[in-house]
Amino acid sequence: MDSQTQNTSLQRLQNVEKTIVRVLELAGGVMDELANPTGPRKEFINNHCREFMQMIKDIQFTLRNEIKSACEYRPFEKSDYNARIANEICSRKLEYIISQLDSMEQAINKYHATAA
Repeated sequence: MDSQTQNTSLQRLQNVEKTIVRVLELAGGVMDELANPTGPRKEFINNHCREFMQMIKDIQFTLRNEIKSACEYRPFEKSDYNARIANEICSRKLEYIISQLDSMEQAINKYHATAA
């Protein structure tokens, strides 16, 4: 992940964090309004709940996108997976070649034994 993409991703996550704080403030405002001794104002609660739900949807959308982009295949900086797989393939190829050479050696030895 390059530095620019990482910065942008961090900025989006920081915005999500700020939105979460705002969501909690909205929820607290609604709770205060519901606890109001004169009774809650319906329009106030409706506006706060509408804003709350929109922010929750925005948070979900952003987090889904961030998770999806983080899960796309990217070789990790210190991953040795490719090297290990390449070594394993080379090892299997060498084992096969050795078995073929052993077979050839046995065939040559048989030829010499029958020729003598």
